[in-house]
Amino acid sequence: MRRIGTANLTPGMITAEDVYNYNNQLIMPKGVILDDKNIAKLDYYSILSVRIEDEAVQTEHKTQEYAKSYSERVKSSPEFVRFKREFDADVESFKNVINDVVIKGAPLDVDKLMNHTLNILDISATTPNILDMLHCMREYDDATFVHSMNVALICNVMARWLRMSGEEIKLATISGLLHDIGKTQIPDSIIKKPAKLSPQEYAIIKRHPQAGYELLKKSDLDPHILNAVLMHHERCDGTGYPLGLNGNQLPTFAKLVSIADVYDAMTSARVYRGPLCPFKTIEIFEEEGLHKYDPQFIMCFLENVVNTYLLNSVRLSNGERGTIVYINKDKLSAPTVRTESDFIDLSHRPDIKIEAII
Repeated sequence: MRRIGTANLTPGMITAEDVYNYNNQLIMPKGVILDDKNIAKLDYYSILSVRIEDEAVQTEHKTQEYAKSYSERVKSSPEFVRFKREFDADVESFKNVINDVVIKGAPLDVDKLMNHTLNILDISATTPNILDMLHCMREYDDATFVHSMNVALICNVMARWLRMSGEEIKLATISGLLHDIGKTQIPDSIIKKPAKLSPQEYAIIKRHPQAGYELLKKSDLDPHILNAVLMHHERCDGTGYPLGLNGNQLPTFAKLVSIADVYDAMTSARVYRGPLCPFKTIEIFEEEGLHKYDPQFIMCFLENVVNTYLLNSVRLSNGERGTIVYINKDKLSAPTVRTESDFIDLSHRPDIKIEAII
């Protein structure tokens, strides 16, 4: 590997290390094949130089590629094709393992469970925005197993953003995979009900953290994972369930899973609405969630999520289209957007919102 000044980077070069900004945020992971947008992003964050692999790959600059929509660009990439193939296979394998545990009483082999997800985790480790991949797979219904895989991937990304150790990243990932196993104990008529739950049905749904804990407590799982399963619906302000714990009583991995769980739920389609735009989800977190989640974890998560959309094209609620050119740290959901005619600082224009990434 060699260190190259940002001004001398060219498309096709491959990052040889994770690249962080001066606030310790992950800007770009190791293994990314640089293109014009990646290089512009490094320059924007004043990254003076990066280590790159000795060998580059040949790339072709295709202007017409940028005429495609955001979703089309992601879906047409070879990374997404591979990601979707591995995701489908991993969800099916995960489902079979869990069904063996729940129905047949088979012992839960964590190493086997991790082996089923290693391929997709390897892809996510070298993908600049794994969340892009998930947002482009929302044709799935929000089945328990698909949601759990999504949460596991988000937990894996969060743990890496927080620069946790390899063992901690593994614990975060398994915690995400198993967090909703208790829903296998809830009737399908409630889990898959296409309408609003009654108070009685909601009370039954709220039993799933305890049910999951009871299902797994006799297995040889790390206590951190068991606590995450039991406590992923607890909140730092004490408003969660099933125990009504507060922030000082909540373990790390339960806090991580709680954020990933809510983010995936909000950005997934529902019977009564489509998936929310990530910026709408971030706005909800800013308005309602900052006191409910660990400040260190939620701010790290939101800042990194927003960072992934820098230089992306968006559609605004006033009908205009533009490009995100600046992230406002005091209002992450309201960046500055460059349109054809102007720069709009959305933090000063509460009447205009980002409706979609295009």
